[in-house]
Amino acid sequence: MEFKIQQKQTSKNEAYIIDDEKKLSSIAGLTKDELAFISASFVAEQTVVTINRPGGFVFIYLLKNKKSDAQTFDTCRKGGAELCGLCNKHKLAEVTLANLSAIPNAALLVAEGMALANYQFLKYRTEAKKIAHTLAIIYFTKTSATLKDVTQLSATIDAIYKARTLVNEPLSFLSAEQLSREIAAMGKESGFKVTIFNKARIEKEKMGGLLSVNRGSIQPPTFTIMEYVPKKALNKKPIVLVGKGVVYDTGGLSLKPTLNSMDRMKSDMGGAALVSGAMYAIAKMQLPLHVIALVPATDNRPGQEAYVPGDVITMMSGKTVEVLNTDAEGRMILGDALEWAKRYKPELVVDFATLTGAASVAIGEHGIVCMGTADEETKKAFRDSGNRQYERLVEYPLWDEYGEQIKSDIADIKNVGGPSGGAITAGKFLEHFTDYPWMHFDIAGVSFATSKKGYLPIGGTAYGMRMLLDFLTHYGKA
Repeated sequence: MEFKIQQKQTSKNEAYIIDDEKKLSSIAGLTKDELAFISASFVAEQTVVTINRPGGFVFIYLLKNKKSDAQTFDTCRKGGAELCGLCNKHKLAEVTLANLSAIPNAALLVAEGMALANYQFLKYRTEAKKIAHTLAIIYFTKTSATLKDVTQLSATIDAIYKARTLVNEPLSFLSAEQLSREIAAMGKESGFKVTIFNKARIEKEKMGGLLSVNRGSIQPPTFTIMEYVPKKALNKKPIVLVGKGVVYDTGGLSLKPTLNSMDRMKSDMGGAALVSGAMYAIAKMQLPLHVIALVPATDNRPGQEAYVPGDVITMMSGKTVEVLNTDAEGRMILGDALEWAKRYKPELVVDFATLTGAASVAIGEHGIVCMGTADEETKKAFRDSGNRQYERLVEYPLWDEYGEQIKSDIADIKNVGGPSGGAITAGKFLEHFTDYPWMHFDIAGVSFATSKKGYLPIGGTAYGMRMLLDFLTHYGKA
């Protein structure tokens, strides 16, 4: 998807964003019949009205303000998704957006919704050319967006597309090693450094959590380190992103028992895809922040050498973990990555993981469960970013009582804490490997969609990346 500022009238197809029917008078060329048709369509609660002319299409989007700015902004994105569908229905290659509403960034929000909805994963479809969307370019009138806005939007959408594609790739292609190669290619394209540890190096570093999960696999694990260092960084110490990279999860010997529970488990590396895509956008946007990202990656299978319930694993930190459920594998590999992050003496560490079914059950597909030890100012900044991007957050407590649930009789801690508070006890497990300001985002309920909803497609969503990039864009600014 391309975004361009229109220098002269190049597109025959135009889309006007209005928030009041009176503003129809400012659209040149509308006939009385067309005006009557538009008004009647609005009375019939039609959001986007289509006028088909011999020389091209005209779309009128009536934006209705909601109770909050966040809801209004997301309505713009959803309107963009509807507009995208109409453009593709009529086989249009490009359209120009003109903002006539009182919301300054309405065109950008509509374009964002259009681009998010326009994504397709057609790599394995033999009829790909036939079913591919036609919309390829979105123009903005000069008064509807700035070049900086368009550049940032382009980088964000590119990153989201890349993250979604990684999630959509099956294990038959995306092994842990292939994931690291894909990340390296993203680094080369956008300008961040990538270092990949193979199994021998992982063994040398004594990453016991990652190695234990990998024991049942026929394919080796990887540990990928990304780093972006701008010429002048606002942060004296780095921000570290950590993403869970379980490229496929069977549950190991604690095999997933429920019907269809493995169907989407190629998406268990959604956190890895999110932070890798975020690094791509950070480098493309040249954000003035020193950022490092870590991705521990493996699949989790019930092979002959697989770790078993009852095993005691020594983590990279030296802490011992009693394994009671091999399907609680994400926290095992993240524990080593969070320990590795200590060597950077970070200003903030943020992890993203499809970690628990408990988070998904609790709030479904409407937000992200989060928790952490960062200060209240940082937590508020994340909440504000989540609201602006409509990737909302629900914070859970990290009370000491939840820590009691993961105490072990034979080791330092155990990897599950019982049937209650599952998302929080997973967070308490991760907290054991931190000694810095830290936030944990459990994206289990939002990283993969089984049906299209608004601007979110079936499959990988990259839900949470816009929130993270918004947070980083505002980081260090008053």
